[in-house]
Amino acid sequence: MRIIRPRHSRLAPRQWMYRNAWKPITAAVAVGGPAYVYYTSRSDRQEIFNLPVKVKGADGRPEMTTRAIPLLSIEQLVARIRERAIENTHTPPGGPIWKFTTAALASNDPIEDANAHQVIQRDESDPSAPGDYLFFAVMDGHGGRDTSQLLSRVLIKAVALELSNLVTDPNAQPSAGIMQKLSSLMRASPSQKAQAALDTHPLRVSRAIESAFTKLDTELISAPIQILANNLDAEARKNKVIPDLSQHPLALTSMLPAISGSCALMAVFDTAHKDLYVACTGDSRAVAGVWEKTADGKGQWRVEVLSEDQTGRNPNELKRLQSEHPKDEADYVVRQGRILGGLEPSRAFGDARYKWPRAVQNTLSQAFLVGNGRPLRPPPTLFKTPPYVIARPVVTHRKFDFPTDTETDAPGAPRFLVLATDGLWDELSSEDVVSLVGGHLAGLKGTIPKSDLATLVPTSAGYLGIDGKTKRKEDASGSWAFADDNVSAHLIRNAFGGGNETRLRQLLSIPAPYSRRYRDDITVTVVMWEDGKEDAAKVTTIKSKL
Repeated sequence: MRIIRPRHSRLAPRQWMYRNAWKPITAAVAVGGPAYVYYTSRSDRQEIFNLPVKVKGADGRPEMTTRAIPLLSIEQLVARIRERAIENTHTPPGGPIWKFTTAALASNDPIEDANAHQVIQRDESDPSAPGDYLFFAVMDGHGGRDTSQLLSRVLIKAVALELSNLVTDPNAQPSAGIMQKLSSLMRASPSQKAQAALDTHPLRVSRAIESAFTKLDTELISAPIQILANNLDAEARKNKVIPDLSQHPLALTSMLPAISGSCALMAVFDTAHKDLYVACTGDSRAVAGVWEKTADGKGQWRVEVLSEDQTGRNPNELKRLQSEHPKDEADYVVRQGRILGGLEPSRAFGDARYKWPRAVQNTLSQAFLVGNGRPLRPPPTLFKTPPYVIARPVVTHRKFDFPTDTETDAPGAPRFLVLATDGLWDELSSEDVVSLVGGHLAGLKGTIPKSDLATLVPTSAGYLGIDGKTKRKEDASGSWAFADDNVSAHLIRNAFGGGNETRLRQLLSIPAPYSRRYRDDITVTVVMWEDGKEDAAKVTTIKSKL
């Protein structure tokens, strides 16, 4: 039997003590396990199952009750998986061919994830031309969608701007006011040509990307403070009176992206120099599949993890956090793998409750939020020496190549990169994902037993990174489904049951807000590249078929 267990929350740990909370509506078939059991009931109209949920009781305290949840049809759920799925192809003159897909599935309502991509062509005057810069990013919001939505609009442009500044004046220090400088870029089309070539020195490019992330977060966090400062007159300063700015046109526009939070994962491909940069802030993950020859001539996919999960469970992050705070905080700066026992990612944009000093939090809450009936929650009890969360990314550099006829039996065999928010990695391992994408590229169809996929799609382990997630219990039983044309949607389907349609229906039928206890929002972007000899450039976008 399959046990459907509640998942952890990224915002705070929870104890799950449902015990006997699962009860049948009528005589039914149990499709769960001894701890958390689903019971279904079929009527003439709708299959339903009982779900234990936590609600506020009459005395204001949380208590457990049950809700009857309609069990959606597989057709309804497949349509939901493919609802946000898109596929793009970019073919510059002479190749290579780039294919990239994205799909997203909500658990929160509205979804707190976001994503973005942009292709920037080198200017003809660039000595490194021809070539493109391809930017891909996924954002994993928490505590609201305001931060992730803002990043989806400006993060790529902020990085492109910083790289352009680096080339225009390689000795110049990063300048302030990046949000103002982004105004013109934000109006540019995705095919906008760069005015200057990117520098080819990987260390300098990595530092420029890091600077763009850090500066953008600084401006995001500083925006409400600047607005308050601009609205304090001499008398208010003298008497230390906090003005009511709750109706200021930028009150919520500036505060909400600062106090909600978001992880961000970006890949930058420089095709002229075959450089790949991956910048990670938070616990989203980038995994590459690298095709390599084998002695038997069949070949295999090598799994290469290009980022580290930045949580308190990552020993590198724990060491960093302890080094950045007084020794008397070393034992509790991370508790149960979480920052001060609360937030799971140790790096993120926004999350001002972990960055602003306590007095600043109180002042800004009074100025902007109290009048809107949305006072800021107090910082964690152990909060003493902020900031505890930073947006500075870890940037890694890799060379990538294009396959040739001499490297593989299949001319133009693709390589690929998967960028996904942590909702995917809560359910699938890096090895699972590379096998599933490799099988999809090989044309597998139908339902494949999990035990058979390793034979059909052999893989080898390269660098597997540092797993900062709560350890999953591996389930070697069951099957994978190869039923989606869009490879990103294919991964989402298999994260929640794959060939086990009963499990898929159960998990995806749970509505918000209850679904958040069992699964997270998921956004997946898969980038594939292969050699190409086309004579004309083109970019196409295809909406996933239902």
